[in-house]
Amino acid sequence: MPDGKLWAISDLHVAYEDNRRIVERLRPESDDDWLIVAGDVGEMMADIGWALDLLRRRWARVIWAPGNHELWTPKQDPVRLRGEARYLHLVELCRSMGILTPEDPYPVWTGRGGPVVVAPLFLLYDYSWRTPTARTKEQALKEAYDIGVVCSDEFLLHPDPYPTRDAWCRARVAATEQRLAACDPQTPLVLVNHWPLVRRPTDILHFPQFAQWCGTDLTADWHRRFRTHTMVYGHLHIPRSTRYDGVPFEEVSVGYPREWRRPRHPRNVPRVIVPASADGELQV
Repeated sequence: MPDGKLWAISDLHVAYEDNRRIVERLRPESDDDWLIVAGDVGEMMADIGWALDLLRRRWARVIWAPGNHELWTPKQDPVRLRGEARYLHLVELCRSMGILTPEDPYPVWTGRGGPVVVAPLFLLYDYSWRTPTARTKEQALKEAYDIGVVCSDEFLLHPDPYPTRDAWCRARVAATEQRLAACDPQTPLVLVNHWPLVRRPTDILHFPQFAQWCGTDLTADWHRRFRTHTMVYGHLHIPRSTRYDGVPFEEVSVGYPREWRRPRHPRNVPRVIVPASADGELQV
């Protein structure tokens, strides 16, 4: 049996020099260690490629799921692809480095704590996580604009060829649901998605209006319907370990320097996902 661990990290945001140094210091404990990267490596295609290439040369296997920042089309980026074309370009970039993506067969971790199927997902959001006073997407967006808390996706994440981001989300959810339903129910799943599968992690957001960009009601029961070992996510920049309906949820974000420099901020990523009983964390 391989003497390794399955680790996870997200929200590297390597456009920040201090975050780049964090990535440069990341090292596995064992030659058999795998690393999950749950999105938001960066925005510029060159930065994303730099970070993923560095990680894949150090870890036995790297598994990537996209975040919203990878899907942005910044005006400074020479790669002008938008929407699904940009996502598929990222998939091919990963494949050229031997990194697994949501478009590839799900790998099986057979080391300590296994076997588990590692399922990287790409699901987006559909504006269904609204405040009680917003009954429609339009009302939810107006609330956010009124208080000045608007996700940059509204300007930089294009849904082409889908008419809207929520339409793209619904298509991704439908296709992914079929794939998960076809998995062997006897083998537990590590579900990896940049956005959490349930809304409850967003309850601690300072601005509840931001939750509309954080997930979808369509996945609210997936951690119960599918045999889930752990759900790994990022996006919120609130790294913590929680349980919902008895299932471990691990948020593994690094976040922005202004966040992780705060007193008492937990510097506890990357985090061991399997074996679940492993103590100690890789410090960076």
